[in-house]
Amino acid sequence: MRSGNPALNASTFLDLGSGTVVRHDASAMTLNGTVNKTAFLLVLTLVGAVYTWSRYFAGDGAALMPWVWGGLIGGLVLALVTVFKKEWSPVTAPLYAVVEGLALGAISAVFEQRFPGIVMQAVGLTFGTLAALLLAYRSGLVRATENFKLGVVAATGGIMLLYLVNIGMRLFGFEGMGFIHDSGWLGIGFSLVVVVVAALNLVLDFDFIEQGVEHGAPKYMEWYGAFGLLVTLVWLYLELLRLLAKLQSRD
Repeated sequence: MRSGNPALNASTFLDLGSGTVVRHDASAMTLNGTVNKTAFLLVLTLVGAVYTWSRYFAGDGAALMPWVWGGLIGGLVLALVTVFKKEWSPVTAPLYAVVEGLALGAISAVFEQRFPGIVMQAVGLTFGTLAALLLAYRSGLVRATENFKLGVVAATGGIMLLYLVNIGMRLFGFEGMGFIHDSGWLGIGFSLVVVVVAALNLVLDFDFIEQGVEHGAPKYMEWYGAFGLLVTLVWLYLELLRLLAKLQSRD
């Protein structure tokens, strides 16, 4: 089982001592349970986003930077804790959703002020992509074959490496890779590729969760599967915001 999502990897459902698939038949992971927990995490993300969004448009935008950085850094810390302590996910996954929502609300408000209507477009495209890929996956139109998984994982890793190099260059005073943020055709093309790769990670996440259900993973893995799916959705939403902003800035 392979996923490009760093929260969902090949050893997630394995017992670290024996290397065998974890089974808890009395209280096992279910697909409905994972769906319900994903919906709950999305609601918590929305609650956090609404708070910072409303403060921004109430004229308190200058005071929101601590919320943005606190949300981003706190989200990263909670994500790492969740990845390494999967059994803590019933607690850490909801916390991650709230703090990530705080950052997303402020970031979205900034984009919305500059490009009115862009947030609803990005939200609609995010959930539209989720629904379309889920339908394609369930109908068998899209299959998570080993070659498909390998390609998506490699592409995701390459994108993450580019982002890390770009951040490192900027920290040391260099200009960085301009095409990542540029609104020219090269920058738009790059964002299109990233959006496609982020969307394809949803297929890997669907497959990974389904495999966990089939192998009778423990009940807390419902929270972990929901957390992994939320990570991908947040990434996809942010990349769609960037792409739409690049397209609208050319008008």
